[in-house]
This record gives sequence, structure tokens and C-alpha cells, in this order.
Amino acid sequence: MSRAVIQVQNLYAHTKQAFLTADPDLKIELTQQTVSRWNAGELEWLEGDEPELLNQPGQPDKPEIVAPSEVNKRKFGKEEGRAALIHALAHIELTAVNLALDSVYRYRGMPEEFYADWMQCAGEEANHFIALRGRLREMGYDYGSFKAHGELWSMAVDTADDMLERMGIVHRVFEARALDVVPKTIQRFDQLGDKKMVDILTMIANEEIGHVSSGTRWYHYQCQQRQLDPDKTFIDLLWKYMKGPLKGPFNHEIRLKAGFSQQEMQMIEAMESRC
Repeated sequence: MSRAVIQVQNLYAHTKQAFLTADPDLKIELTQQTVSRWNAGELEWLEGDEPELLNQPGQPDKPEIVAPSEVNKRKFGKEEGRAALIHALAHIELTAVNLALDSVYRYRGMPEEFYADWMQCAGEEANHFIALRGRLREMGYDYGSFKAHGELWSMAVDTADDMLERMGIVHRVFEARALDVVPKTIQRFDQLGDKKMVDILTMIANEEIGHVSSGTRWYHYQCQQRQLDPDKTFIDLLWKYMKGPLKGPFNHEIRLKAGFSQQEMQMIEAMESRC
């Protein structure tokens, strides 16, 4: 019996194509195909052309990207407000797909585990977007029905030139905020009897622990490479990019699972209490 020949293709070419694709459906499809090929061992990660400076992913005409103060109101007591909230979450998840693709494409010469982590993250974020968009459609809306802001991607661009800063701020500040707020959002949908959203958000909450853990793992890797203290460096990054302390309350138990140290959490809260 002859063995099937695996055609090895380039990981970076595939992530670039998905990243630059504007249509959300096609972006998700290309991302899932790339993840599947990576898992099957069909993508080469040791070689590839030098990365281009791609600071803007492909974007559809809608949603309209506005300042954070201009997004639609998310009043939980009205269905339209809940739809606006779900839309905001869907936009975050699609941005997170782009973030994972960008990390794979942009940062070369890393251990194979780095690319494995972010390929897994890209696939899971794609599933989150599909689930949230499906719920929007059930409610009579769709992705693009509301405005969205680009604060998360803007910070990704600001930190793009330094992987330590990208991992520290984008994943351990912005993405980690979901560890604090999503469990409370689950409770609110549960009170309304919206089991579909409870199930979707529970999936997201569980998998976001892994995503923040990946950010933490490669943040620590960079700190070790540069002989930096990770706890102190993280506080320095907060002053540099956030201009001050993070706002609590924090979900200590989940943050510790995601790789935050007890000392780090104490430093974060001490920073908040001084301001």
C-alpha cells in the first residue's frame, strides 16, 4: 500500500492571506483551513519570506469603525441593547482572529510551540465569532448592524514592533479583561433565561483562559530572553501604555489560572490604590 504524499505549504503565506481578507465569512473559512493544515503537519514554519509590515487587516465595509464614545448603547434591559453587546463581543472575537494570525505572520524565529499556541487561538476565536454571529442572526441582526470601535487593534499596532509589549499589553491587559467581565455577563444572560448565550459565553470564558495563558507564556519567554523581571516589567508597561493602573475588580482565581502571579496581582492592586 502506498503512503499518501503530504504537500507541505508555507504557514506564513496562509496566515497572511487570511489576515488580509476583508469578508468575515471568507476570513473565518481561510483561518479554519490554515488551522486544519497546521494540525495535520502540512505547513512549513521554519522558512518563508521576510514578513511585510502589515498593520491593517482586511476589513469589511461594515461595521463602521468609530471612537469608543460613539458606539451604540448596550442597555441590557432591551433586546436591541443586548444585540449591541453581542455585536461588540463578535467584533472583539474577529479582531482576536486577526491578532492571532498577525502574531504568527509577524514574529519569526520562535519555537514551534509559539505558532502552535496562536494557531489554536486563531481557530478558537474563529469559533467564538461564528457562535456570536449566529446568535445575532437569530435575533434579526448581523455583524455590521451596529457600530464598532478599533481600540484593541490600535493597541496591537502600537505594540507590534516589540513582541514582549504585544504579549504583555494586548493579551495580558485587553484580552485578560474578559476574565473579569465575562463571568458576570454570563450571570446576566442566565437571569434572562438565554441559555444559548450562557453556553456561548461559557465556552468563550473557558477558552480565553488558555489564550491569556499563551500571552503570558510568551511574555515570560521574552522577559527571560532579555533577563527582565516579569512582574516589574508588566507594571512598567502599564504606565507606558495605559498611563496608570488597571481598574478592578479582578477575578483573582481565573487570572492566576491564566498565568498571573500572586505578587503581580498584589502589585496591580497596590498600583490602583495609590491613584
